Amino acid sequence: MKEIRLNAELLRRKVPNLTVAAKSIGIRPATVSNLCTGKIDLGKAEVRTLVGLASLANCTVDELILKEVKGNMIPTHIKVLDFFAPVVAGGTVGIVARPGMGQLVILAELLHRLKESTYETILLMPESTTADMKELADLANYVVTSIEEAFDKMTKQDSEIVFFTDRSYIISGDLLDLQERLVGQKTREITTILVDISGDVVDEDMPYGPLESLWQLDADLAARQLFPAIHPLHSTSSIVESIDLDQKHSTLRQRAQQLLRRYKELRSFVNLHGKERLQEKDIAIFNRGELLESYFTQPLFVAEAFTKQTGLEVSLTETLRDVEIILDGRADRLTPEQLLYIGSINTNKLQ
Repeated sequence: MKEIRLNAELLRRKVPNLTVAAKSIGIRPATVSNLCTGKIDLGKAEVRTLVGLASLANCTVDELILKEVKGNMIPTHIKVLDFFAPVVAGGTVGIVARPGMGQLVILAELLHRLKESTYETILLMPESTTADMKELADLANYVVTSIEEAFDKMTKQDSEIVFFTDRSYIISGDLLDLQERLVGQKTREITTILVDISGDVVDEDMPYGPLESLWQLDADLAARQLFPAIHPLHSTSSIVESIDLDQKHSTLRQRAQQLLRRYKELRSFVNLHGKERLQEKDIAIFNRGELLESYFTQPLFVAEAFTKQTGLEVSLTETLRDVEIILDGRADRLTPEQLLYIGSINTNKLQ
């Protein structure tokens, strides 16, 4: 049922410690997370699950279900994000990663790309600020150091807002208090992006509460220097999963994930036994998996000084075209190295 989804924002505001609360009534946190992102179709949810969540939020089941929702994505022009887990305008994004996997580089890149857009960016610094977080300050339109200051800044903006902060404000409850205070205020749409600089989130079922988008970083991709190291199978968004904005996008994403899932299995086999032991039908899957993996790398503007590569933007239209080319085998003559850290595919090379 594509026309309904869970009211994640209401649930987030009403149930501060959702992980503990859900477990206490026999609902798995992963189930709640998957319902919020749309990975589980709300129409297939058990009635007792919806009734339980409604009881936790002290609301009716009808209030917990949003009908005929049409979401919009905020394009980042970062291929792997826009393709696998787009930013939902007005929603909340959570980044799950251990330190050193590139999560702060992604935050910096988003701040950089949004600075000249129609969005205003607000960065709420955590109380325990690291040097890396301080480097983000120059990239934001506004930097605040308290929830009160964030509230004051948000209520005075005429533009839509992208709000960046650390998970520490969820643990303290301050972020939930802020969201409660903003209800009824005449603010423009606020999109929230959360990071955990401690890296503890990887060991928890639902570290941020309900999310519209989840970006999980892949340790294997990071170890092989394939950035942004977004896990293509574990990262998700309610726009792609629940709201059928673009059937082609949805279909290509499913095809890409199916191929990459099998590719990862084959990669484990190849690491042990070598590629020559693969069956012929699996060789094509493995090769295309390598091509996709390479294609989703991308030079970032904020990393130019380190990589010596110029940052690139790629539209979703170009990304969909390129992924289809790879999946259909029209890029089979290319090598993974030829697709590393490029923008879009030069179709002249396919001739």
